[in-house]
Amino acid sequence: MNIKNYDYFWVIFIIALSALIIFGQPSLIINGLLLGFIYSLGAIGLTLVFGILRFGNFAQGDLMTLGGYISLTIVTVIFAGIGFTGSALGPFTFGLPIVLAIPLTMLLTSIIVVILDQLIYKRLRTRQASTMLISIASLGVAIMIRGLVQFLWGNEPEYFPRESKQFYMLPLDIRIPPDNVILGLMAVLMTLGVYLFLKYNKYGKFMRATANNPNLSLSTGINTSIVIMWTWIISGSLAAAGGTMLAVSQAQILPMTGWKILLPIFASVILGGIGKPIGALVGAIIIGISMEASTAWLNPTYKPAVAFTIMIAMLLVKPNGLFGEKD
Repeated sequence: MNIKNYDYFWVIFIIALSALIIFGQPSLIINGLLLGFIYSLGAIGLTLVFGILRFGNFAQGDLMTLGGYISLTIVTVIFAGIGFTGSALGPFTFGLPIVLAIPLTMLLTSIIVVILDQLIYKRLRTRQASTMLISIASLGVAIMIRGLVQFLWGNEPEYFPRESKQFYMLPLDIRIPPDNVILGLMAVLMTLGVYLFLKYNKYGKFMRATANNPNLSLSTGINTSIVIMWTWIISGSLAAAGGTMLAVSQAQILPMTGWKILLPIFASVILGGIGKPIGALVGAIIIGISMEASTAWLNPTYKPAVAFTIMIAMLLVKPNGLFGEKD
């Protein structure tokens, strides 16, 4: 890709990042990078839905929260009920039950989002509802999911079982929680899996073709219903995995977690370019690093404001994002 597509924003970010590493707190940069990988799972799912279905899915954050609660239930109720608890794995605070709960949660969440599509979004598409109306409907779905979470699990924080572990101590006084290393690696592998699926799998190619030109894809015989189903399966699976990883890294989960996640993942998508999976990945990394690095000077409660500021700056400088088409 031509470097001109990045405009000056990318160059400014690289300079700022280098300055932070040299003069700032490198541990914040590293942990922000790992946080960005987790955000990227929600952001990639969000941008895939927009690329195929052409609407912003405001329920993505609450789907990530739902995934976290489902994983928690699998670990503390189902696995614990059959006596499968397990001690922490090596240097990590969590054990094998959480590792096994993630794919089960991805499966259950993908089924839920496909059902939601059939019950709500497909009906709206059939009636040729506008993208704005469908986006508003997704906001209603988000509220519905949050209400369901509050009904089933209550409003108080829920905690994942964990054991205290020492942080990794690296040069330059970099302190990294061991959990962030493995969770970041898992997020990278899932992102790579999505990339390979879109590039080499038949249905992945259909998804790319549909995103580029929906009308032409339909006229060439591509089954758009299957494409839409795969879009929801991937988006729901990534949301479930990302929500669980974020909850594990923070050791707790709240019903409002989804609302707090929504802004960073939307900012990641806008920063990278709407409808561009690789852009969502890069955008999430930039957002994650920026939010964590800002805590060196700002109160952590201002981290969402940092994501919002970056999003607005990108809209002003390059509305189509780093990987979007030329303005």
